[in-house]
Amino acid sequence: MFILSEFKDVVRTSPAVFDKKLKVSVTDHLNSKLANKVVPKVGLCITLFDIQRLEDSYIFPGDGAAHTKVEFRFVVFRPFIDEIIIGKIRSCTKDGVQVTLGFFDDILIPPSNLQHPSRFDETEQVWVWEFDNDGDKHDLFMDPGEKLKFRVTSELFVETSPVQCPDNPELPDTINTEPKVPYSITATINEPGLGVLSWWDGA
Repeated sequence: MFILSEFKDVVRTSPAVFDKKLKVSVTDHLNSKLANKVVPKVGLCITLFDIQRLEDSYIFPGDGAAHTKVEFRFVVFRPFIDEIIIGKIRSCTKDGVQVTLGFFDDILIPPSNLQHPSRFDETEQVWVWEFDNDGDKHDLFMDPGEKLKFRVTSELFVETSPVQCPDNPELPDTINTEPKVPYSITATINEPGLGVLSWWDGA
């Protein structure tokens, strides 16, 4: 679920933090820049793991800051395909079951990946597995807050950089601010042992 990814960057250190050790100021900068950010094709950055190399710092004419080439590793959230993870149900809609891990919410289990047969209860706003045990039928509810075990089936990275709005040529600074999810995961629970934990342990 978590991996170490290697990065290279040039860190600009302001004169205001020259009183700190370089490694400390670089660490603060990298965490501020990357923590809780999605890097395309890499994943959700969590925290700096270590700095592997700090090169000499340079101050350029007209800029009093120090510029330092850095090689470092970051802890990144990016589960592999088919990995089994335990999360909590965040909400249910007709589009499926939304799952949260606490620090990451963009996990969807679509209706086709729920146990069969399942139905969406409009009144309760939850999905229900119509479990049939040799003719003894039970409704098993997928209530928000319940822990469940799921398998990752796919991931999607979406470019979220601001884009100029073509409908307003007289306003070149206008951008399309439609919210997008930069990184999302699709999962399944349509397998024995997957789904709400209490279904299987009797809790």
